[in-house]
Amino acid sequence: MKKLNELIKCDYDTEIYGIKINSKEVEPGDLFICTKGVTADRHDFVPDAIARGASAIIASKKVESKVPVVYVEDTNKEVPLLCRKFYDNPDEKLNIYGITGTDGKTSTATIVQTLIGKETCGYIGTNGRSCAKFDKDTNNTTPDSDKLYEYFNEFLEAGCDSVCMEASSEAFFRNRLEHITFDIGAITNITREHLNIHGSFENYIECKSKLFKQIKKDGYSILNSDDEFYETIKNACVSKNIWTYGKHDTDTLQIVNYEITPSITHITYKINNKEYKIDSPLLGEFNVYNLACAILVALASGKTMEEIIPNINKCSVKGRIDVLPNVGQNFTVMVDYAHTPNGIENILKFVHTLDVNRSIVVIGSAGERDFLKRPLMGKTVVNNASYAIFTYEDPRSEDPENIIKMMVSEIEDKSKYEIVVDRRKAIERAINIAGEKDIVLILGKGNETYEKLKDKTIYFNDEEEAMNALKNRYKKKVNQ
Repeated sequence: MKKLNELIKCDYDTEIYGIKINSKEVEPGDLFICTKGVTADRHDFVPDAIARGASAIIASKKVESKVPVVYVEDTNKEVPLLCRKFYDNPDEKLNIYGITGTDGKTSTATIVQTLIGKETCGYIGTNGRSCAKFDKDTNNTTPDSDKLYEYFNEFLEAGCDSVCMEASSEAFFRNRLEHITFDIGAITNITREHLNIHGSFENYIECKSKLFKQIKKDGYSILNSDDEFYETIKNACVSKNIWTYGKHDTDTLQIVNYEITPSITHITYKINNKEYKIDSPLLGEFNVYNLACAILVALASGKTMEEIIPNINKCSVKGRIDVLPNVGQNFTVMVDYAHTPNGIENILKFVHTLDVNRSIVVIGSAGERDFLKRPLMGKTVVNNASYAIFTYEDPRSEDPENIIKMMVSEIEDKSKYEIVVDRRKAIERAINIAGEKDIVLILGKGNETYEKLKDKTIYFNDEEEAMNALKNRYKKKVNQ
């Protein structure tokens, strides 16, 4: 608990028990800050916040209120400052490691936490927030400031001394991370994504670069030397320590060679002129890079290779290459979060290194997101898979049929795909047409448990739907 005049210069000594920017989340005693978003101005929700028990309001324009109001020039800029004060600057008490990139943020951040240890290192990202003492959901890959500082404080109370977090380009664009100083920053790769937010690819890269402008001078910047935009990111670095990973003999950690099998990846890494032969449970070339990046983050945090290596066989990532249990079928069903052209191409290339007959892909594209990537996603799927079933994925306010039409608009060979708008039926269709040694890939949502429709959010989980379809198919087979 803090008093309002302890958080911001004013004459009110009103007691504040929490800070919220979403009126629906306000609880009695909370301070409600009227931020301005892309589609909503939260000044409009002051009556709702007060009705729910807000004890004070921060606003930048006149509002009607029966509780104290403090006016500021820009409410958005005040949020992180007020939250830091309320939680006694928790970010200064933690070592903060940021992972950015188009693909691989979730995997790399999760691997980092595993290599360092959940007892001391927290995780924040697409798969929620977690440490040894809890595993909870989050609303955004990189939360808004009112949540972020609360989570930092939560980790401190759980006994953590560090946190590895996904640092999305949108979070930098929305200034959610403006006052965070990182001890370590790392990047996986840069490919086309989120241009609906950034407007241009150049702006997108600029937002990715911001992480490396917010690293402590004596901190570490960890870069992928094999990435097309390596030099651009390197030029943005302000820390004196720049470490690289890739296939060059000049890299801090060199990927010497690797062999990918259906169940394990054999990798040879080289660092400080010493080679390490590692057996990784993480599959695919992209995970060779993700693991390399994570190893460097762990080393920069103070761990040694001897401490890191025993933890590699513990690595797993929810919603990434999840192979479903066999219920009697002679084919494989796999669920993955891949939703960018690069991510889709990577997982399909990996799948076709295995002993498979056909790859059957179920995929959609999220509504109210980068629509320019949709034709490229469609072409990437049909160019790399045996067969595709296009469906909806979080259409939000958009017409799902229009989204799918955009995805297939540049595909010439119409025999390589079909359209099943309903996602549940699309998953059923893929499983029902699969034959011996085929792989059914359900892409885009991983282990998410929702679908965002025009007027509501419903419960939906790809793995559960696939398991139901498998069981139904197997029951029919048994009864024949």
